[in-house]
Amino acid sequence: MIPFLDLKAQYAAIGPDLEKAAVEALRSGEFVLGSKVAAFEKNFATYCGAKEAIAVNTGTSALHLALLALDVGPGDEVITVSMTFVATVAAIRYTGAKPVMVDIDPVTWTMDPGQLEHAITPRTKAIVPVHLHGRLADMSAILAIAEKHGLPVVEDACQAHGAEQDGRRAGAFGTIGCFSFYPGKNLGACGEGGGIVTDRADIATRLRQMRDWGQSARYYHDYPGFNYRMDGVQGAMLDVKLTHLPEWTAKRQSVARQYEELLGGGPVATPLPAKDREHVWHVYAIRSRARDWLQEELKAAGVATNIHYPRPVHLQKVHADLGYGVGSFPVSEAFAAETLSLPMYPELERAQIEHVANAVREIAAREPLQASAA
Repeated sequence: MIPFLDLKAQYAAIGPDLEKAAVEALRSGEFVLGSKVAAFEKNFATYCGAKEAIAVNTGTSALHLALLALDVGPGDEVITVSMTFVATVAAIRYTGAKPVMVDIDPVTWTMDPGQLEHAITPRTKAIVPVHLHGRLADMSAILAIAEKHGLPVVEDACQAHGAEQDGRRAGAFGTIGCFSFYPGKNLGACGEGGGIVTDRADIATRLRQMRDWGQSARYYHDYPGFNYRMDGVQGAMLDVKLTHLPEWTAKRQSVARQYEELLGGGPVATPLPAKDREHVWHVYAIRSRARDWLQEELKAAGVATNIHYPRPVHLQKVHADLGYGVGSFPVSEAFAAETLSLPMYPELERAQIEHVANAVREIAAREPLQASAA
């Protein structure tokens, strides 16, 4: 079976370096925040092209704190997309604000700028585009609309570490950028982790306080705060892995090009090819109207796959009170019903890629899939 994700292969390549860093972190006695986390923050800020980086415990916490740092709260609205992991919308609701959703573009699969401006109201406090699957949203268009209306932009870059365009990387386009370091991400911790980047020193100071109970000094609490700190071992692990991220990104992009070569023009729709390095391929998703059947057949052929995400957020029961229903966002709904994520990780070898692609083409040819346009 070709796995959908193989973290053991990653560990086999860099395990000794991780083990050395872990032992150093343990011997330091700095188990929460500390010098290892501070070193990672400095290096990650440099990597992203931002002035400040703030390490936290999860990507969800990163989004939550980012919105609070912009004074988002009850009575406010925050615009985002429905085609995302549920944490994006959950973070908005944690602040007491109302999530307002727009549909995705049918080609890029990210926030449709054409719908964004129509969703802005006097209550809109922020915009949260999502760099889905590792592809940058149309930040030029989104930022132009945000600037016109005087709104901050919080990038959900939790799947897009290192995605870049015109010399700028994900997280450095908006007012604040948020990242997840969940183990399966392009830059993943050996446990939970998250990060925030910004160029604004005032926001960075407030974020550092809020992640640690709102403290300006020990036992002096200036803001309502949270226990959202990163632990020292995860900071050490991430600092090691960060040095490998450019190489891993190049390999992911190579895998995507090979899939495009082998699957392009076939019976399933493939994602829009990357340009200007804006896509770092956290996920490589094909589309088929016989998606569920195709997934089962691929499993039988020794190919593990995944679905991101089978039900868009606006149709989740927990968010029924927002008033959306079937048909509210047709592009997102079709996407959720048709996309299938193929194995994608840097260690995939050519023979494995060919096996996956050949299985997809052979199996899909047996069924009149009539795949929708990517």
